[in-house]
Amino acid sequence: MLPVVSNNLQFGGLNTNISSMDMGSSGTGVDTGQFMLQTGTAAAMVGVGGSLGNGHFENWGESGIAENSQQTDTSTDVDTDDKSQLCGVQHGAIVVVDSMDQSRGKTGDQKALRRLAQNREAARKSRLRKKAYVQQLENSRMKLTQLEQELQRARQQGVFIANGYLGDQSHSMGGNGALAFDMDYARWLDEHQRLINDLRSAVNSHLGDNELRLLVDGVMSHYDEIFRLKSIGAKSDVFHILSGMWKTPAERCFMWLGGVRSSELLKILGNHLEPLTDQQLMGICNLQQSSQQAEDALSQGMEALQQSLVDTLSSNSLGPTGSGNVADYMGQMAIAMGKLATLENFLHQADLLRQQTLQQMHRILTTHQAARALLVISDYMSRLRALSSLWLARPKE
Repeated sequence: MLPVVSNNLQFGGLNTNISSMDMGSSGTGVDTGQFMLQTGTAAAMVGVGGSLGNGHFENWGESGIAENSQQTDTSTDVDTDDKSQLCGVQHGAIVVVDSMDQSRGKTGDQKALRRLAQNREAARKSRLRKKAYVQQLENSRMKLTQLEQELQRARQQGVFIANGYLGDQSHSMGGNGALAFDMDYARWLDEHQRLINDLRSAVNSHLGDNELRLLVDGVMSHYDEIFRLKSIGAKSDVFHILSGMWKTPAERCFMWLGGVRSSELLKILGNHLEPLTDQQLMGICNLQQSSQQAEDALSQGMEALQQSLVDTLSSNSLGPTGSGNVADYMGQMAIAMGKLATLENFLHQADLLRQQTLQQMHRILTTHQAARALLVISDYMSRLRALSSLWLARPKE
């Protein structure tokens, strides 16, 4: 016997409003009805509301069994969300929640993808900047290594020169000539100051002529060394030696062709070497006049060379409007280079004059007078260097 179901039966009270079944009937019918109700209700309660009539209950149960049987036979791996969507469409209720969730999920995925792309681009740029920075450090390291090697070679050449080993390589120092000469001159100046200090102590101690003569000869030989170094430096960079860039500013102010005027030094000595014999006085005066004449001759030669260079460089064929003939331009520049090469000869003649003046002064004076003369010359140059230091350290307004 079938149970009696009310016409106003709701899905919410389906299980509670079902009357008890006839226990005398077969147990199979009861179990099947419960299975139908449980299975069909789980699929239909999502989308269907309202009441069911007495005549429609069996059809609804059969449809529920059919749906359940069809889904079970076709696939058992369908997701719960897909089932919910399917049931909703079958019973006429369109579910929009899942589509909104999907769109939100897609939007979130797009934002995440954009962030990932931005992070990858930022990481790529960071790697490029790091690579450029490392390359810059490597280039700086290579340049520093190259400078250290050049400085080491210059020091080695300076040692060879100081020891008197003047081979062919020493005469061609290449692009490092100016730097090598500056280093050699700094060492020469330190050694010169040491020799002068020893000579000053000897003069103040009233040593004998023999001991004093050795010190004077040592200072004179040391002067020969600087003339030799200047000759080597001029072969590499004559402009550096000629302009006196290795000297202090105050010394450069009184320079003449890469050094001091011999005639000016003799004038200074005249006030510090008294008393002089008549013969010594005449010898000093003649030496001063001959030095002045030689200086004037070299100065006139330099002026003529400068004027000749001006005429050559200002030629019309060298102008921008006369650039049609390259051969003429190169010819004129070759002439200018040939004239410029005579600068080394002028510098050599000026240093030779200074060297011979010192040697001649040494012959005219006695040992004690020569010692005092060397001290006067050294003090004069030292005061010029001190004046430069004071000038550079003066308060700036």
